[in-house]
Amino acid sequence: MDCDAPELIVPVAWGELRGRVWGPDQGFPVLCLHGWADNCGTFNTLIPLLPKECRYVAVDLAGHGMSSHRPAGVFYSYPAYVADILRVVDALQWERFSIIGHSMGGAIATMFSTLFPEMVDALVLLDSYGFEPKDLEQIPDLMREATTEVLRFEKKKEAKKERVYTYEKALERLLEANPALSTQSARILLERGLTPVEGGVVFSRDFQVNFKNNVPVSLEQSLDLQSRIQARVLVVLAEEGFKKKYPDSDPQKFPLVLVQGYRNQNGIVVTVPGDHHIHLNRPETVAPFISDFLRNKASAETT
Repeated sequence: MDCDAPELIVPVAWGELRGRVWGPDQGFPVLCLHGWADNCGTFNTLIPLLPKECRYVAVDLAGHGMSSHRPAGVFYSYPAYVADILRVVDALQWERFSIIGHSMGGAIATMFSTLFPEMVDALVLLDSYGFEPKDLEQIPDLMREATTEVLRFEKKKEAKKERVYTYEKALERLLEANPALSTQSARILLERGLTPVEGGVVFSRDFQVNFKNNVPVSLEQSLDLQSRIQARVLVVLAEEGFKKKYPDSDPQKFPLVLVQGYRNQNGIVVTVPGDHHIHLNRPETVAPFISDFLRNKASAETT
């Protein structure tokens, strides 16, 4: 882990977006987006193994890590995260860059790449299909549920006290909630995932990031959006990650359709042994694929 990476601070209307920076000032820019409920520490072990000629900026998404929570009453949604990416790259004065996204970060990276295709040179999805489509008939009910659960939370928030933990209890809770994490990986995430308070620590993320996405998309919409991507795409799937969560026998079979869509656009899809956090637990497993891809030397062979 590179502990000398300087801190990134981008002022925004409601506070600041934070992150860390690796690599030379003039290196080719690569934006790194973490998964749900994680933080930019998820890239601490991977980035030191990637090409040294790149400039890596790993961001704590709003409501995560050391970044400010969204204002009261404001939803966490993928379009809102896309706007945050624009804020960050504008502050960095990046006009064209690559993106590495893990899990939810991959979904945000994919949406950004469809809306601003001219800005993205290469897209790396780490155990992410880029989309997690829902059945068209279910979308209205899902949107209704996602909206009402936030309003219910707002009514109860005044009476809800934040739970204070010892560090060891916080570590235990994180490992229970994320069995794919190694203990060392969990400790890395807790470096930015805890805030000291009187009597112990609290988790720094906004509780409202736990709520459902209130802007779901169908498979048909996902395929249309996917077709708009102009960037080169590398998908790295973990055998014990989303491939296990969404097996080929899944009735919707959307992973197969999306993967074929990337391949039809000359994307590269590889499968590696490991779990959902393989990039953090054992980064040497995925680093060679990403390094070759970022250097534009990736093999066309897929698995």
